[in-house]
Amino acid sequence: MAFSSLHRWVRFQNPKFSFLKKSFGNKPFRILDIGTGNHSATKTKSLFPACDYYGLDLNKDYNNDADDFKVMSGFYEMDLTHLDFSSLPDHFFDAIWLVHVIEHLHNGDKVLEGLVRKLNPGGYMYIEYPGKTSMRLPSMKGTLNFTDDTSHVRLYSIEELQNLFISNNFSIIKSGSRRSLFYAIATPGRIIFRWIRAKAVTGNIFWDLLGFAEFLWVKKN
Repeated sequence: MAFSSLHRWVRFQNPKFSFLKKSFGNKPFRILDIGTGNHSATKTKSLFPACDYYGLDLNKDYNNDADDFKVMSGFYEMDLTHLDFSSLPDHFFDAIWLVHVIEHLHNGDKVLEGLVRKLNPGGYMYIEYPGKTSMRLPSMKGTLNFTDDTSHVRLYSIEELQNLFISNNFSIIKSGSRRSLFYAIATPGRIIFRWIRAKAVTGNIFWDLLGFAEFLWVKKN
């Protein structure tokens, strides 16, 4: 029981889950997770059992299994760059995630503008992506420099995205460099844990310590 509670607490330290907790607490909500993968559906439902989870991705194959799809209320398979969002209901979702998605899109700004209509008034969006600082960081397996991932096609800035949301009648609740105190302090322990398991130390372990990513937490007025 104690381990389960600790594991749950640790998972809440992930900025995207922290955002949901601050936005909704234990209230029911509908979330659209864009870039569904790494068993995100199962993890999210374990923390927010009252939520309706909808996934969206280019295909279903990015580290998901049958249990993940079982807990989803729906899944949308689409190429965001085509800017055809007609299959998504308007004014339906209470939260939308785009966590490390827009850097893979040459028209991520247009994608965000297209998703605005899909969010309920009073709904929230959380966007996270490699920031300008990532261009100055050393190269490392697992991505520490923006160019380490060859599928990264465009660098965005907080100022650019703030202006986009403000012009679409959103309030900026919080934005800046992602600096989770928990993950920063845990960096040495995470390195040792990787060594113990004979796994490579990857760049993502240093993201919060070095300010790799930027984020915006915004609310639709």
